[in-house]
Amino acid sequence: MRSKQVEKSHYDFARYMTKQHWSSLWHQLDEVLALEPASVLEVGPGPGLFAELAARFGVAVETLDLDPELKPDHVGSATELPFEDATYDVTCAFQVLEHLPFEESLEAFAEMARVAQRHVIISLPDSARRWRYVFHLPRFGDKEVSIPAPALGPKEHDFDGQHYWELNKRGYGLDRVEAALESSAAVKLVRSFRVPDYAYHHYFVYRKTG
Repeated sequence: MRSKQVEKSHYDFARYMTKQHWSSLWHQLDEVLALEPASVLEVGPGPGLFAELAARFGVAVETLDLDPELKPDHVGSATELPFEDATYDVTCAFQVLEHLPFEESLEAFAEMARVAQRHVIISLPDSARRWRYVFHLPRFGDKEVSIPAPALGPKEHDFDGQHYWELNKRGYGLDRVEAALESSAAVKLVRSFRVPDYAYHHYFVYRKTG
């Protein structure tokens, strides 16, 4: 089992819960609640906000992490989930898989798919820069567009003590990562999108096919 990368203090409110993170949390809840699951497993709960808020809306979430200080429901490894096949309706991991070397992240994703009965939802850091513009239209309200920022090409990713890889860094293009995830488990990609208020977070919703 790998050792933890950050201390519990990493998730202190002023340090971790920026307005952008709150926006991403809204999408976590929106995607999971829309599926109306009876049971959910979250791998890598961080400060535990997703599970607490989901419970407020009637969805039971169990959490798993290798760090007992975060007080997860289950202590264990993402690459060896201690559950039977199809234990949960939905499994999810938000900004987690990049904390593992790429091949191990595929193993973790395959494990999430194994213990899911219906869907797997993940988010990953996406390094491709985008420019966001918000404008107001009378009678229609605020509208926004997001366009790719000019770039010379994908950058090499250097391990920073936490992230082993990121989307759209050299060798981890979106097409390659999507294909690798689908090849690692019996799943089909339903939707892929970036959070408008926080384009660094890229979401993927998968449906179990087997």
